[in-house]
Amino acid sequence: MNLRDQLKDILPSILPRNPAQAIKGTELIELVKYRLKQGYSDATLRYHFSIMSCDPSSPIAKVEQGQGYYLRSTTIHSLNSARNLLGASQALLGEDPSHGGSQDLAIARANKFRAVVSRYFESIHRFPMAFERSFSDQYASANRWRFPDMIAVEWLVGEVSEDGGFSLRPDQLEVRRRLGDAPFRMIAVKLKLEMDYTSLREDLFQCLSTSGWANSGELMVAGPIDDEHLVEEIRQFAARFGVGVTTFGMDADVIDDLPEPASIANLIPREFEAIQSLFRLRRISSSRVMDRFDWQHVVDQRGKQDDFALLDGWLSQCLLEDRAFPVEEYIERLAHEAETGEADDFAAQVA
Repeated sequence: MNLRDQLKDILPSILPRNPAQAIKGTELIELVKYRLKQGYSDATLRYHFSIMSCDPSSPIAKVEQGQGYYLRSTTIHSLNSARNLLGASQALLGEDPSHGGSQDLAIARANKFRAVVSRYFESIHRFPMAFERSFSDQYASANRWRFPDMIAVEWLVGEVSEDGGFSLRPDQLEVRRRLGDAPFRMIAVKLKLEMDYTSLREDLFQCLSTSGWANSGELMVAGPIDDEHLVEEIRQFAARFGVGVTTFGMDADVIDDLPEPASIANLIPREFEAIQSLFRLRRISSSRVMDRFDWQHVVDQRGKQDDFALLDGWLSQCLLEDRAFPVEEYIERLAHEAETGEADDFAAQVA
């Protein structure tokens, strides 16, 4: 096994997920040396760290403004799915699409916004799961109309604890089971950096198309929508089709000043409140909430799409344990199974 492949196996168990706890190169070299099958010079290891940190498929990422390395959370899958936040015909939050590097800048903003929305759902005790793998194949463009960017799970049988956590109540869960009612709702979410007249109908119909199997569909937009004629068109569409639309009111410069996605994901609640103070939330339209979701759709799709397989496995495990936990915990379990050789093909692929 060459050095790069060895590092791909070794680094995930060494690197911290939080960029604030990044390991400096000198320390990382010492930690890695003891696990390698043969000796390599410090210069060789440092060179591989640097090269691999530029590769979105590798497990190592470098702190953007500072020193040190951490475990990458932005993957090829997440980069591909981030492109869904950019309409093909729309401007990139005021940037000239023909300008070199503007696409990369827009994708960076998209990844930050997705991390912000994920944390926003967590702050209101929803459990989010990003759909990423569905947009990494040759059908990525068509899949924009088939799959949401994110699912938010709202548990109906839980309560908020004194420490701010969320736990399920076994008695309520059992009552729901006996009545044959689902203990949670699923919200299918589409994300956009901005909306204008050129992308309005496409964005709204995509949200409608990807949410037919869930309890409700939500379109969340990073930038503000100040044009009242545009707002009225959205409301008319929502009144007819039941799509909810919320804007966060964050201009491009506000998003640019946000920390990188991995840092946002690891903020403590008080730190995330500082980011929430930048929101100018505006609820333009409310979604129509259906009593039931189509679980059979999830079951039918799990053998074809890894995102649905992940959703099925995660929620099934929550129900088996009578406990609501983040999807990241389930993914970590799959990673552990992959390391110990206990994983099936899907678990190994996700890990």
